[in-house]
Amino acid sequence: MDGMSGPHVIRGSVSLPEAELVWRFSRSSGPGGQHVNTTDTAVELRFDLERTEALPEAWKRRALERLAGRLTDGVVTVRASEHRSQWRNREAAAVRLTALLAEATAPPPKPRRPTRIPRGINERRLRQKKQRSETKRGRSPKNWD
Repeated sequence: MDGMSGPHVIRGSVSLPEAELVWRFSRSSGPGGQHVNTTDTAVELRFDLERTEALPEAWKRRALERLAGRLTDGVVTVRASEHRSQWRNREAAAVRLTALLAEATAPPPKPRRPTRIPRGINERRLRQKKQRSETKRGRSPKNWD
């Protein structure tokens, strides 16, 4: 585990402590030929979101609410097995977890304030509609006599 690429930063100065990450390795069904049958390249990364002290309380509440369907007893799990090497799968899983937590802890978007259409634009639209209807009415067969 030592030598992993630095702290896993979620946003700003908040990062995931390596001590709270639980790694599990297994045989992968992905690419690799015979190599795949002998090495544990698939990675499962678990992070106990409910009990962590690494996240601010507001972020933790927000993440627990947004990831409720993905959690198992308050633990979020990410799998990676697309690469041949365990190292690259570990990197992929860590990146996925930090991206997932960054999105889940992001502040909610500002509420949209509906815009008012200026009166002039609305009047111009109605004028053009009326003009178009007059043009079409002028094409009707009743005026052909």
